[in-house]
Amino acid sequence: MAANLKPEEEESAAGVFVRSELFAKAFGEGMGLVELTANYLDGAGRDASRHLSRSAALAYASASMQLTTLLMQIASWLLVLRAVREGEMTLAEARDEKYRLPQRSLPLGDMRELGLPEELMTLAEQSSQLYARIARIDAEIFGDDRAPARVRDAAAQQRALFDAFGQKL
Repeated sequence: MAANLKPEEEESAAGVFVRSELFAKAFGEGMGLVELTANYLDGAGRDASRHLSRSAALAYASASMQLTTLLMQIASWLLVLRAVREGEMTLAEARDEKYRLPQRSLPLGDMRELGLPEELMTLAEQSSQLYARIARIDAEIFGDDRAPARVRDAAAQQRALFDAFGQKL
């Protein structure tokens, strides 16, 4: 379903993004990672955690909660933008602070030092990388000063090139 955007929203960075293949790819990747992680934590991860020392099991529980929180923030953000894409929500509503991603990351170094299962670490790394990418996109499309200047400048240059050559994001 095409996004029902106001004319002034249509060509905004957010309007272009929600209609793009890049958004569709990010949505698929994010939701796939949520599902993959949930399956791991409910299956092989649960089994692996039973064989950990008491302190490692506590660290595993903490890491899995942090990972789940990070992924739920990703999923929420993606679902809000899908609602915009499908015309169920406006960009103005999506821009509200309650839907934005806070700047955060997982303490991967600390998690690795505790000897947590490798599959959990892989999922944590993938999730952390995806979160960082989505947080940059969030900051760019909603004009947030949280994005580093070089990211904002590069995105502006990319849009100018796409505009100059008649291509869409």
